[in-house]
Amino acid sequence: MRKLATLARMITHLLVALAVAAPDATLADDVKIGNVLAHLQAFQAIADAHGGSRAAGTSGYDASADYVATRLLEAGYKVELQPFHFDVYRQLTPGALVADGKDLGNVSTLAHSGAGEVTAKPGKAGMGCNDTDFAGFEPGGVAVVDRGLCTFGTKAARASAAGAKALVVVNQGGAFDGNTGAPQKIPIVGVDSTQGAAVANARLVTVATRTEIRRMTSHNVIAQTRTGATDDVVMVGAHLDSVEAGPGLNDNGSGSAAILEIAIRTAARHPDRAVRFAWWGAEELGMIGSSYYVNTLPAAERAKIDMYLNLDMAASPNHIFGIYDGDDSDRVGQGPGPAGSARIEQAFEDFFVARRLPYTGTDFSGRSDYGPFIAAGIPAGGLFTGAEGFKTQDQAKAFGGTSGVPFDSCYHRGCDNLRNVNAYALDVSADAVATVITTFAWVGNEMQSASSP
Repeated sequence: MRKLATLARMITHLLVALAVAAPDATLADDVKIGNVLAHLQAFQAIADAHGGSRAAGTSGYDASADYVATRLLEAGYKVELQPFHFDVYRQLTPGALVADGKDLGNVSTLAHSGAGEVTAKPGKAGMGCNDTDFAGFEPGGVAVVDRGLCTFGTKAARASAAGAKALVVVNQGGAFDGNTGAPQKIPIVGVDSTQGAAVANARLVTVATRTEIRRMTSHNVIAQTRTGATDDVVMVGAHLDSVEAGPGLNDNGSGSAAILEIAIRTAARHPDRAVRFAWWGAEELGMIGSSYYVNTLPAAERAKIDMYLNLDMAASPNHIFGIYDGDDSDRVGQGPGPAGSARIEQAFEDFFVARRLPYTGTDFSGRSDYGPFIAAGIPAGGLFTGAEGFKTQDQAKAFGGTSGVPFDSCYHRGCDNLRNVNAYALDVSADAVATVITTFAWVGNEMQSASSP
């Protein structure tokens, strides 16, 4: 019976997809992969001209935002460059740790560590998660705590409150990297178990870090169709920034280029519902741009966003086609999206069924710009072709490619350039998003799609 029910569902999906294929295909057909790749070539040229990166707070990002805004203006949009502020942490030199005059070798400076050089007596403070752990700690010393049980930020806060001038976090194994989550006033380093033992047994230790935290300004790029109801908006977004290590052509020039071309082609049409496009800044620093947008939007305006579609990494070399699991039918990870997310998932499924292409579910893990929208109760969905995770044998059988290899071996690396872009995956992803936009922005199509289970 289960097999029959599954077959019936697949047939229904196919019939619905075929029913909406004729009107939906118009926008998707207009979105040519050559034009999407031309936008990616422009992003590559921008990165090449600006130190190899398009990271938030850099001239490469600003030039990318200018490029997107210019193309939108040419297409007839009114464009908003929404400013927001953020702090950027940088480690200027590696951290140093000396115990009784002996250099202990490489140590990791925890992200958001304060800067400075401190020489003082070490004091053990257990896990460093509670004030009682510091009951015997002598103010002015270097606190030594074990890794685990609570966040690095909590350990830093407790150490500072106890009067520590520096903090050493000891792992039970080898070296590690960590993030305290917010700017700290004292130097903080992480060490392996051997270094930790040397520190704990020393009379004096020196902890030295060189870091900086700079206040910076960046911009989201936002544009909305001139036609369509504005109280029931279909919103589409992709983050425009890369990491500092490289140009970010898959992550996420691919999504940015795809929705840019979709926006250009949508401008000539007359949707029943307004379509709002957004290119987010500082996603790689923690969804800062999209969070600012959602959190500063008045409640009445948030209520006018019917849904949010996200496209982050649409051209992974060893790709899958992952549809965000709006109804949590996969029972993996974070659970379902807000009510209405399931119909977005279904619309993407209808596209892949109509094209006779494989697809799989992917979890709302909170790693991309749908996060702030979900937190605000706005239905969300979208596509994802894979990041640093490894392709399984079943996925290789379904999608092709190589099992045991990352979906994108250049994820967050300098090699995420034009040669890293899978044009086939990008073409399908762009068509899928264009089709789903059409499904929801033209009311008759949504009514047809809503008839499927």
